Amino acid sequence: MKVASWNVNSVRAREARLLAWLARTQPELVCLQELKAENDVFPSAAVEALGYQAAVHGQRTYNGVAILSRAPLTEIERGFGDGEDDAQARVIRARVAGIRVFCAYFPNGGEVGSEKFAYKLRWMERMRRYLERTLEKSESAVLCGDFNVAPEDRDVARPEEWKDSVLCHPEARAALARIADLGLVDTFRRQHSEGGHYSWWDYRMLGFPKNNGLRIDHIFATEPLAARCQSAEIDRNERKGKQPSDHAPVLATFSQ
Repeated sequence: MKVASWNVNSVRAREARLLAWLARTQPELVCLQELKAENDVFPSAAVEALGYQAAVHGQRTYNGVAILSRAPLTEIERGFGDGEDDAQARVIRARVAGIRVFCAYFPNGGEVGSEKFAYKLRWMERMRRYLERTLEKSESAVLCGDFNVAPEDRDVARPEEWKDSVLCHPEARAALARIADLGLVDTFRRQHSEGGHYSWWDYRMLGFPKNNGLRIDHIFATEPLAARCQSAEIDRNERKGKQPSDHAPVLATFSQ
């Protein structure tokens, strides 16, 4: 089973690329982030024509997440369900073929010291509590998404340049580590111990041509599923060409 996660940075702007990529790559399960579109604008019919069922948690202009699956989606839930007032569409979960799937778009955080950064840290703590309530270490589950955190310096092309940013700040990394401590494995890192692999490059300052990238898009899995991971990759080619997202899709393949 091939699982993919991709921040498309506007599903409307990237619809043609998304559909072509789905037809070419044919993953069984796909988590999308930063749709920047409400549910009724999402290209559900076009996705269904390719054999996918879509569960969407959209939002106009900002955020938005979706799960696409070739197998039926059940137990679909949107948001944290913790009663807190938060209109940002950043989390959706479902069950697919016995696997619990969490798709998340973590906040960027703006600048360190800002209210946006404080929100990011609060949100990550909410995510930890949410998973603590809903996730069992003994079950097969994945947490996929744009985490907006590079876990280690080997996930950053220029660590000195990014060390004080919201993507590499020690508090953000510690918050992600607390989430992983719930029993989640970084599938890409387990397959690739070396650095030099990135999933996001800034549109500005020739980030992609200079390969000034960071690995901030992830597929984390509980150990029962991570043990079945056969390969993990980043589809760097999808960052090339006309009107790409600033993120590349990340993929992990699991044995049945």
